[in-house]
Amino acid sequence: MIPRYQKILFAVLLLASLGMGLKLWQLRDRAHKRLLAGETTAPTQAPEVAPAEQATLVAANDMDNSLIPQLHSLPLPTDPEARARAVLGKLLDLYAAPNSTHVVPGGAASVAQVFLLPVPGGTSGAHASDSSNQLAVVNLTGTFAASHPSGLETETLTLLSICATLRANLPNVAEVRFLVDGQPRPTLAGHADLTRTYLTADALPTPGNSP
Repeated sequence: MIPRYQKILFAVLLLASLGMGLKLWQLRDRAHKRLLAGETTAPTQAPEVAPAEQATLVAANDMDNSLIPQLHSLPLPTDPEARARAVLGKLLDLYAAPNSTHVVPGGAASVAQVFLLPVPGGTSGAHASDSSNQLAVVNLTGTFAASHPSGLETETLTLLSICATLRANLPNVAEVRFLVDGQPRPTLAGHADLTRTYLTADALPTPGNSP
C-alpha cells in the first residue's frame, strides 16, 4: 500500500508539472504572436538613401594638363566627412571609366576615409585668421597608389583634382594631407610629394593650367 505522504508528494509534483506545461505553452504562444506582429510591421520598402544633389567634380585632363569642373548629380550624405568621401569616390570612378580623360584604376573604393580637422594653429598666409578653415586628411588605399600611373604630371593632376573637388563642395577645406593605408608615404607613385600639405586655393580649376 502506498503511504499517504507519497500520494501527497505525487499530487504536488503532478500539479507543478501541469503548471509548468501551461506556462511554457503561454510563453510559446506569446512569442509566436510577437513574431507575427514583427512580420506585419516590418518595412516593405528599401531604406532611404541620401538624396541626389548637384556636386562639382574637378576632373583632370591629360591632353592639356587641365583641371575642368563638371556637374554631376549624386547622393550626398549630410555628414561632411561622408560627403567628402562620396564626391572623391565619384571623381575616382570617373578616372576608372573606359572613356576617362585621366586614366587611373581603382574607383571609389580607393578612398578609404576622409577626416576633417581644424587647421592647425600657426598657419601663415590667408588662412591664418579664419578659424572655420579645415584640414582634410585623405586616406587612400595602397592598391590605388600601387596601380597609379607613374609620372610627375599625372600624379600631381590626381592630387590637385582631389584638392579642387574638396574645395568646390566643402568650401571650408583649405588644406589637404594625404595618407596611404593610414600611413605617411613619400610619394604617390614615385614623383608627386605626399609629405607636404596642399592648399586648395592652389588647385583652381583653370583649363590649360599645368601642374
